[in-house]
Amino acid sequence: MERSGVVSRGVNPLTLLGPALAPGDRAPGFSALANDLSPKGLSDFSGKVLVLASVPSLDTPVCEIETKRFNKEAAALGPDVAIVTVSMDLPFAQKRFCAAEGIGAVTTLSDHRDADFGMKYGVLIKELRLLARAVFVADRKGVLTHVEIVPDISKEPDYDKVLAAVSAAL
Repeated sequence: MERSGVVSRGVNPLTLLGPALAPGDRAPGFSALANDLSPKGLSDFSGKVLVLASVPSLDTPVCEIETKRFNKEAAALGPDVAIVTVSMDLPFAQKRFCAAEGIGAVTTLSDHRDADFGMKYGVLIKELRLLARAVFVADRKGVLTHVEIVPDISKEPDYDKVLAAVSAAL
């Protein structure tokens, strides 16, 4: 499924592949790689309120700002909340980034191998084979309570709305 007109990079429109998810949908299961190359997916976070943030690349300024902000928030939210950042970056690059930037409360996962997350969450950018900037919040039962696809991938998400959705799901 291709969707046009949902996101852009500045003035350049981009095409998203995959479904348009909405609050009330079940969070799709997915497979991605952890920094140690082990497979990880939705079931690894069951029972928690889950924030899934997709970003184009951790090695870009806006993605760095977003990941640092979510890392700060994750530390304050406690053990009932998991924040996961998914990108197409290689697991080795994610590990290096997290070590260099002191990211320890956010889990980073790589979708580089199969683009499974990108396709199932509808955030794979056809033209770039990168993920669009988006945030999904799922409650403890795995139901999406918040979905934000950021219209311009060079902009940050609405952190206040994400945190309000997390609070409501707790």
